[in-house]
Amino acid sequence: MDLRNSLSSHAGLLIMKIAYNGSNPIIVKIQHLRTYCLTLALWCAVLSLSGQVGEYRSDFCAGVNGGVTMNTMNFSPTIKQSSKIGPQLGVSFRYISEKYFKSICGLLVELNYANLGWKEKIEDGSGNTYSHGINYLQLPLLMQMGWGKERKGVKFVLEAGPQIGYAFSTSESRGGGEWNVSHRPNNVVYQYDHDIDNRFDYGIAAGLGVEFSTGGSHFIIQGRYYYGLGDTYDNSKKGYFARSANQTIGVKLTYMKDIRFKKKEKRKKQRQD
Repeated sequence: MDLRNSLSSHAGLLIMKIAYNGSNPIIVKIQHLRTYCLTLALWCAVLSLSGQVGEYRSDFCAGVNGGVTMNTMNFSPTIKQSSKIGPQLGVSFRYISEKYFKSICGLLVELNYANLGWKEKIEDGSGNTYSHGINYLQLPLLMQMGWGKERKGVKFVLEAGPQIGYAFSTSESRGGGEWNVSHRPNNVVYQYDHDIDNRFDYGIAAGLGVEFSTGGSHFIIQGRYYYGLGDTYDNSKKGYFARSANQTIGVKLTYMKDIRFKKKEKRKKQRQD
């Protein structure tokens, strides 16, 4: 409980700082905002692991997930884009720790592959097309809360927390006849001849979904939004882009199966006998 109180107080101070930053109300520098958002996300994840205050649970399940992502890059200077659609698949692990009033609380960890990047919307008369793919391994650590049936029935779930990722490969596709960049808006062409600078990515993820449970099996249909805090290109004074971060909307289906540790239960019975 001391950990919860300490983190809650710290989060409250952060929110006050975001609402009022010195002499500039509401306006917060991007660097500070990144720190605040990441701290708040970590706070949410830690709360799901710290002390039990409701009805105790110890339910573990694991499974697989798959779906599609629609990604754009938040560029500054701006680049006109349409959503780049790519696959996402991985493995999921969930631990339910307690039921607090009507809220079922737990922690969700995933290891996913996702194809992100950007697809440019070129409207300069050249007829060119361009897309840049970035293949990521992603590790979200999310606090999950649910309302509804625990075992058999329907449950609505809400999740939020930090996510990190590593870009292990990139690719690009150019088309539309002869390549001509002489009339690109604002003359933004740096990205065509330079691969990304930063392989490590981090940000905040949040999602909503519906879970259907049939005894020991769980089917979850959900949508998730990811806001990248890290930039893919160098954002220093020497860099070209001041901002180049992922923004992802994903839709996926997850299947998980309850895992019961029978060996431990048998040992407990043997000890009692």
